[in-house]
Amino acid sequence: MRHRVVIIGAGNIAVSHLEALRKMTRLEAVAVADVQEQRASKLADEYGIHAYADYRAMIEQEKPDVAVITLPHFLHKEAAVWCAEAGCHILLEKPMALNAAECDEIIAAVKASQVRLLVGHTQHYLPENRKAAQLIRQGDLGELLMINDTRHMHYYRDSRPDWFLEQAKAGGGILTNLGSHSLDKIQWFGGAPIAKVRASVSYFGPRGDVEGSGLVYLENENGLPATISQSGYAVVPRNETELVFTKGMLKVLSGQSLWISEGETYVQVPVEDQTDPFILQFEDLIDHIETGKPLACSMEYSRSIVAAVDAIYASHANKTEWTVRSDGHAIHPAE
Repeated sequence: MRHRVVIIGAGNIAVSHLEALRKMTRLEAVAVADVQEQRASKLADEYGIHAYADYRAMIEQEKPDVAVITLPHFLHKEAAVWCAEAGCHILLEKPMALNAAECDEIIAAVKASQVRLLVGHTQHYLPENRKAAQLIRQGDLGELLMINDTRHMHYYRDSRPDWFLEQAKAGGGILTNLGSHSLDKIQWFGGAPIAKVRASVSYFGPRGDVEGSGLVYLENENGLPATISQSGYAVVPRNETELVFTKGMLKVLSGQSLWISEGETYVQVPVEDQTDPFILQFEDLIDHIETGKPLACSMEYSRSIVAAVDAIYASHANKTEWTVRSDGHAIHPAE
């Protein structure tokens, strides 16, 4: 069976999805919608699909099996709920929504409509990360003791759309957008959801009202400690995750390379499977739709990441540690 797919939002990430769909046999792109009609038309012409200005009209006309939502964060909930009620399966770009409460509304709509939804946490599909997860599970490096994730980049570049830097539309700054990737890796590699958060963030950006850096201490439900260090100011770019075990270390440069310790030095680990992460996402969703195979990034998993982001901001605002309960609600320990 070939599934018909539409894209909601014609920004840069839409191209990655359309390129992946070009290479797949079980899926077929049929249309794209964007409020900027010219942008939608340009993509439609390039990929031989239909263009729409309104995603609702597109879905009513095309009757797709799957809708890919690539809209700004503040539109995720509205679009996901509408698509679910229209009977579409959904691939939703991360973060799932602005906050955990909005995630709950999406989950309720998806369950009521009996459709399927995958959140696009691409870290799960990058070849270096998948190989690292394999090595962790093998256990040859011993017990995992800690994870340190560092991500520095020029977050305030001129090409970044303004909505990314507006709290009401983005949900937050670097720790919402890039921190979600860090939290995803920490939860996945550590094998358990985040349980405790202590954070300090800064607001020195040249535009917008979101944070531009943050230092976060975390513990997962098994007591594994981790840190996130991120800055979007004048930095030397860096993107690496270091994992410390009782018998060695791993260093993951997501999207680039994987390294393992030998004595007191690192050596590169060959990573053979270089399948496009966007293809793997689609395959994960379609397998789930067709066979019920569990998703790598379920709604509940993705909600837990948003809840951890909520806890980061709450911890900074209150200058104290916050916990994330097993039901995904961020609370102060005193409660």
